[in-house]
Amino acid sequence: MGGTLFLDEIGEIPLGLQPKLLRALQERRVRPVGGDLEIPFDARIVAATNRDLESAVAEGRFREDLYYRINVIHLELPPLRGRGTDVLLLAQHLIAHFAGTGGKSIRGLSPAAAERLVNYAWPGNVRELQNCIERAVALAQYDEIVVEDLPEKIRTYRSSHVVVAGDDPSELVSMEEVERRYIVRVLESVGGNKSLAARILGFDRTTLYRKMERYGLPREPRQD
Repeated sequence: MGGTLFLDEIGEIPLGLQPKLLRALQERRVRPVGGDLEIPFDARIVAATNRDLESAVAEGRFREDLYYRINVIHLELPPLRGRGTDVLLLAQHLIAHFAGTGGKSIRGLSPAAAERLVNYAWPGNVRELQNCIERAVALAQYDEIVVEDLPEKIRTYRSSHVVVAGDDPSELVSMEEVERRYIVRVLESVGGNKSLAARILGFDRTTLYRKMERYGLPREPRQD
């Protein structure tokens, strides 16, 4: 038995199942459901997650030995919000797919709808984009998707910015507030990935956690 085994969302595996997965990966043997004997396998293992597994290991939510077993070649993919206009290429592909399966003649996005997609933060990454385009194609009444076809949170989204102060002296803020706002902005930009955020900020992960606790910031990213 060979090929490639793709373990999607590996960060969500319950702690109780992780030792079993680790054993299978180390010994390269599995017992099929309903079988009595273990059989060997020789497969390439590819695992993916949107969780910060280093943080999960530090917090006891993911086994350290399993982490090092799967983390041989590490590829860090930027979130959809960090890939610029790539979102439009993916959207066009999804429009063609859903229009074809739904029997609708839709050729693309209006300029205003395209602008909304590029400006949105996409906390749910490609899955959220897929859901958005499927909905828009279903609702579309014209030969292109317009702003009104998009979900409300995308239509009305306003990106956050780090604002230090304006011209009014009363708007001046402390250095602590400047730091808090910047930490929030970096965490939003990297989708809550604590290890990546710490590297950008120039902290170690422990310092980042301490500052997050100090400023009352949640450990896990908000789920929309």
